[in-house]
Amino acid sequence: MRGRLCYDQGVTQSRDLGAIARPVLWRQFAIGLLLFGVYLLVDSLDNASRRVAARRHGHDIFALEQRLRIDIEHTLNDWLAPHRLLSTLANYEYATTYILSALALLAWVWVRRPDLWPSTRDSFVVLNLLAIATFALYPTAPPRMLGDLGFVDTVTRGGTVGSWGSGVVDAANQVAAMPSLHIGWALWVSVVLARITARRSMQVLSAIHVLLTLFVVMATANHYLLDAVAVIIPVTIGVRFAEWRNVGPIGEPVASSDAFFLHVEETGAAQHVGGYVVFVPEPAAMADPTGAGRPSLADLRELARKELLPQRRFHQRPASASRWRRLRWIDTVVDLDHHVLEMVVSGGPAGLRRAVAQYAEQPMSRYRPLWRMVIARDTDTGGSALLFLVHHSMADGIGTIIHSLSLFRPRTGLGDGDAAQPGPATKALAAVVGIAQLATDGSAHRLDGSTPDRAYATAALDLDRVQALARAHGVRVTDLVLGLMAEAVRRTHPELVAELRGRLRVAVPQMVRAPGAAPEGNATAAVMVDLPLDGRPVEELFTEIARRTRRLRTPTRAIASRFVMATGLRLLPEPAARWFARVVYGGRFFHGIVSNLPGPSPVLTMAGVPTVGVYPILPVAPGAPFALGAMSWSGAFGWGLAADPALVDADRVAAEVERLAVELDGESVAPASPHGGGGVRAASVAPAPADDQPHT
Repeated sequence: MRGRLCYDQGVTQSRDLGAIARPVLWRQFAIGLLLFGVYLLVDSLDNASRRVAARRHGHDIFALEQRLRIDIEHTLNDWLAPHRLLSTLANYEYATTYILSALALLAWVWVRRPDLWPSTRDSFVVLNLLAIATFALYPTAPPRMLGDLGFVDTVTRGGTVGSWGSGVVDAANQVAAMPSLHIGWALWVSVVLARITARRSMQVLSAIHVLLTLFVVMATANHYLLDAVAVIIPVTIGVRFAEWRNVGPIGEPVASSDAFFLHVEETGAAQHVGGYVVFVPEPAAMADPTGAGRPSLADLRELARKELLPQRRFHQRPASASRWRRLRWIDTVVDLDHHVLEMVVSGGPAGLRRAVAQYAEQPMSRYRPLWRMVIARDTDTGGSALLFLVHHSMADGIGTIIHSLSLFRPRTGLGDGDAAQPGPATKALAAVVGIAQLATDGSAHRLDGSTPDRAYATAALDLDRVQALARAHGVRVTDLVLGLMAEAVRRTHPELVAELRGRLRVAVPQMVRAPGAAPEGNATAAVMVDLPLDGRPVEELFTEIARRTRRLRTPTRAIASRFVMATGLRLLPEPAARWFARVVYGGRFFHGIVSNLPGPSPVLTMAGVPTVGVYPILPVAPGAPFALGAMSWSGAFGWGLAADPALVDADRVAAEVERLAVELDGESVAPASPHGGGGVRAASVAPAPADDQPHT
């Protein structure tokens, strides 16, 4: 039952120690005893000829270090030896901490993360077997045993209990310097911790322990620097072998179109999709300083336990056996204390949006399910907002909305749509034509100075008025969104427009999910559209964009893009698929993502609290300036703009979008939402027909 999740009546139990079937305890002790027996067997090989060979090997290693000018052992030993107190402390650090840290980690994994026990145990066993094999084949005397080199044996001089400085273990194998298991165990602890926990404090503490142990083993004349370097090999092999053995054979393969975004994220640009849900307008919050009537952390965790965890991607994580094997979804324990959090911010709505940007730019640990909910409370105004994020490998924008709707009441859906699905022959022909079209679409002008940092801004418009404005200009809502974004960028970033040479290329996602299909995974295809930035009148801009977006209404490019993502990449070796994702997705081919998303019509509540605004969160592609999501929600049309602050000022662009909407309308504007702009009033414009949907 390696890594198997306990699933009881459709609900995953968070922090349930019985959720994972641990291996039989006595067998784990037997493995440890067998490992120690192998060590004693090698130790029993001790004889005069091995000791001679060990001293010769020690001299060879030290001579090599001298030729490389890295023989720092004498300098450290000469400094430490005269300091009796420091020498004693170093002796005990050498004799104890590597053992204590390794045992503590093994015990913690056994108790708290039994799903990771098999891989943790296997990596430790392989590390030690490789090191013991090296001891047998290449016995090496430590510097302290080479009398002609003049090292001081501080351990023996100090009578260190627990080492050969005392009679307790005076028979320990003393010609096992290469590689250093002291460094090996400390480094193994650090590597395993880095792969288990995202807590930076734990990783920093472990790294300090590795560096301290490195200093001690050389200053006490027990190891050469090359001993510490060499042990990296068995540590790496042990960890890789454990991943291959315990992850590769189980789990559902990650679809190539989903693994694509995991590969993209390896460039440093986090790939999260989600929403920013605003609960309480500031005036109401200020009248309610106790916070009553707003979702509590306990309410949200219970809601996540009941509604999200039964959905399989919310209790799975991606795992890889090796660079050459496909990623797989494997079940794991879900710790709601990690996934559903509360944070306190200041600065009003701007402070809440900064919190969104902070989480949006941080990649999630792949040793846990790739989702997170954060309730943020503003100390200045009392306002509350929820950040809901899932990794793009779990779902696309529509899938994320469908997942999130389970958190709201009354229950509602988006509908399957009524578009007819083309047959296999039609799809095949369309894919051939579309691939030819994609090949001739060209590239985008690359921008320098991109960063993985993120800023986040919002704009709030009235959905009915937006539809009316689109109708009045004879364009679709998507065309209106593209035009507003292009004109806002042109007005606020003239220097960027000059660098882009008057052309802003955006990727517009197209839904290719079959009706009734599960919301998991990615079922979108990106179609490139070039937006002019030449300052033409806005009316002409909308007309030109409507002409250019005709390609969105012909399926060939979307079908071809989907074929490449879902089928073509699956045929490639994993390193090739990884390379492809990093090359084609980002600033080399487009400058931003603009997605017009559908949403529910009724006014919804979460944990009994009404929502007053929902804004999409889309991931910014590597090297691209921005990603814009526009979504209808309960009669509002919320814009969420994520941007690389080194390239685009998100706040300026969002504010300009709202000004443009008012300018186009020519009428008054509704009271501004504190989390976005005001709703557009357009009494002079006829309302749009009911079938004019605000999405493509």
